[in-house]
Amino acid sequence: MVKFTSKDVARVAGVAQSTVSYVLTGKRSISEDTRRRVQEAIDQLTYQPNAGARALASQRTSVIGLMVPFSPGIDTAGQLPFIETIASLARAHDYDVLLVTADEGADGLRRLSGRSLTDAIILMDVQVEDERIPLAASLSVPVVLIGIPADSSGLQCVDVDFELAAKLSVEEMVAAQHDRVLFVGYPAELERRQLNYIPRFNASAVAAARRHGLTLEFISPVEPGRTAAREVVARLLPDFGKERLGLVISNSQTMQPILNALIAHGIVPGRDVSVIAHCTDEVAQEAEPPVTNVSLEPREVSRRAIETVFRLLDSKRSRPKEIVDLVPSRLTRRSTVMPPPKGA
Repeated sequence: MVKFTSKDVARVAGVAQSTVSYVLTGKRSISEDTRRRVQEAIDQLTYQPNAGARALASQRTSVIGLMVPFSPGIDTAGQLPFIETIASLARAHDYDVLLVTADEGADGLRRLSGRSLTDAIILMDVQVEDERIPLAASLSVPVVLIGIPADSSGLQCVDVDFELAAKLSVEEMVAAQHDRVLFVGYPAELERRQLNYIPRFNASAVAAARRHGLTLEFISPVEPGRTAAREVVARLLPDFGKERLGLVISNSQTMQPILNALIAHGIVPGRDVSVIAHCTDEVAQEAEPPVTNVSLEPREVSRRAIETVFRLLDSKRSRPKEIVDLVPSRLTRRSTVMPPPKGA
């Protein structure tokens, strides 16, 4: 198979070889007509520039590092929308993505930066007190956080608005005139690691319930699976029929087992008890029964994170004005919240 070079591209396009280099690296302003001729020559010859040579010429790797959580208790299926969106948008900018597991901690960051493997880094699985943050803030490459630590050290943060999500859940239960609402928490491993979104969600729920005079209880930790789901439902049974009860399920992994356990006891969500889940719209719609949910918006969070990365990489663009970029949560009503009592 013939392997064409930039010299061949220049010959077909009728330009100097250096012009081809400028088009590929963006280091000089090139007229739109010349850029078009070069691109047509590249397409005609199916030319693939050498990544190593391009990196040396531009002092860029065209790689973004993504630190993702792959540890006990993590919903790995729930990570796919983040990874897919970031990878897809990176490719649209002619960038690749290098995955690094978050359990490597600060050592993983040192490896990425010490070997000059990436032009920028996105950190997921951010903890309230995260050992990676001081090191990340000292790196010469841009670092963007998906999550909000106690101290971001000036790093850009993107996340869903967990505080708003909890507030919307409580207000929906208040509107349906519930007497008591149980917030079903996360697996023990996630709570032990103090992931940033858990205290944000819980504190906002407590504050909203207090404002409305709603009785709020937490069941936590709750592991995925049928055993824990049956235990959650058992907490409801002594007061079932005496109060208007509601469940807010924080972790999507526990949602369907709890719905199944309710139905197994003859308790119909939306008729006998209210259920709101904090999950993606896709998961909520595919649940049985389809569940009222407050959205997680992983794809929009990822889109904003990668957009922030490229904004920081572009020296001609100003830095984002706000350190924290929150994606608003949305509540979508389906069939699992009881209507208010008649005559209320």
